[in-house]
Amino acid sequence: MSRLGRVTDSGVGRALRARGKGWLRALRDDLWTTRADPLPPSAWLRWLPHGLMCLAAFGITVGGAGDMGGNGHLVPSLAFLIAVAQGGAVVLGLWRPVLAWLLTMGTFVVAAVILRTRLGFDPETYTWPWTAAGIIGLLCVLLLLALRVPTRAAVAALAVTALVTFALESLVRGVAYDDTGMIAVPLSAVVVVVGTALRGRREARAQLVEQTTLTAEERTRRTLLEERSRIARELHDVVAHHMSVISIQAQVAPHLVENPPDELKENLAGIRQNALDALTELRRVLGVLRSEQGPGEPFTDHAPQPTLDRLDALVENTRAAGREVTVEIDGERRPLPSGVELSAYRIVQEALSNVLRHAPGASAKVRLTYRRDGLEVEIVNSRPTGPAPPSKGAGHGLLGMRERVAMLGGTMTAHPWHWDGFKVSAFLPDTPPGDTPAAGTPSADGPGTDRTTHLISYDFPDSDFTDPEAGTP
Repeated sequence: MSRLGRVTDSGVGRALRARGKGWLRALRDDLWTTRADPLPPSAWLRWLPHGLMCLAAFGITVGGAGDMGGNGHLVPSLAFLIAVAQGGAVVLGLWRPVLAWLLTMGTFVVAAVILRTRLGFDPETYTWPWTAAGIIGLLCVLLLLALRVPTRAAVAALAVTALVTFALESLVRGVAYDDTGMIAVPLSAVVVVVGTALRGRREARAQLVEQTTLTAEERTRRTLLEERSRIARELHDVVAHHMSVISIQAQVAPHLVENPPDELKENLAGIRQNALDALTELRRVLGVLRSEQGPGEPFTDHAPQPTLDRLDALVENTRAAGREVTVEIDGERRPLPSGVELSAYRIVQEALSNVLRHAPGASAKVRLTYRRDGLEVEIVNSRPTGPAPPSKGAGHGLLGMRERVAMLGGTMTAHPWHWDGFKVSAFLPDTPPGDTPAAGTPSADGPGTDRTTHLISYDFPDSDFTDPEAGTP
């Protein structure tokens, strides 16, 4: 065989052995356990199946004790003890089916060995190795087992039952008894098939109900998102248009008057600034309306929005949770547009929350760098000291950060850092409206100059909206 063939065979063999070990490990976990697995009430009959099983357990106990004491010639106390174990296994199977099956098999082996010494009474014969009551108890327990465990576990339990039954029969020769193994094993197989089918039907029904519920929730969610989109379009088409016109007119108005007074310029500049601020807030509202937030989920953006002035309180909250957090501020701190302040605060907040959730015992470092053209935010956490606990979050934290940064025209990176740490860095550009005039900004010239052409070339750095009548710059 070629070297490549030997390598391929070796790889396939390892894969098959690994799969076999995994299957055996899963089977061991299924059958070697004492965990509780209560039988759920029936959809229509409620607790009637539980009552029937308890009634069957009582009959198995009474009938088995009389049969083994009278026909099996056992001591009444011993016969009663074995019968109680057989009937109790059925009741136990309502809560712990695997443990009930183990108890049934153990009782079966003990009873068969004890009754073996009583066989051969001439001319009497006796049912062996399974008694009549033992067969009924076995069928009840196997049914309860097949209703709640995986198919592989139910089949394995059936195989072990058959193997133990035929092994005991093969050890007894030349003794008169009624063979019950050939009856108990086929009946057990039928019960396992029926129980497995009922379990599959119940799981399919549960999946159908779950899928129907998800479909209804998705339909409601889609209706809500469509309504939000409709409202967002109306706000964008009507309110944003008028606010843009107000801003443009406030900018141009001083140039339509020769030597306008300073009070007029100041008032018009305030009107324009308020219009641009309103456009910025409107853009934030439109972002909320266009988000894919489902029905019933609370909106966090409706409260007063935080700024970097509250960064110290955020860091103190993280420290109160037992984490070491350091803050560095580079450059001269200055006021920033509200959108930049809010986005920077939210990025730091989400990054520190991720450290608390996904990096147990890790320390964090927050660095804010005030640059000439914007703000750089960097959050780095060290290597966690233990495994992260399971998180119930939806995993949208980084996505929300990226959306905030993209809305402001910035950049962001998030990636593992040295020695299993993690680093989040973002740059938020600082372009407040009115700081950088466009190339076509008019100067104070005579009243005869045509100033309406400057409307076309004016740029709105912080606005998504443009004058629909201005055309393309």
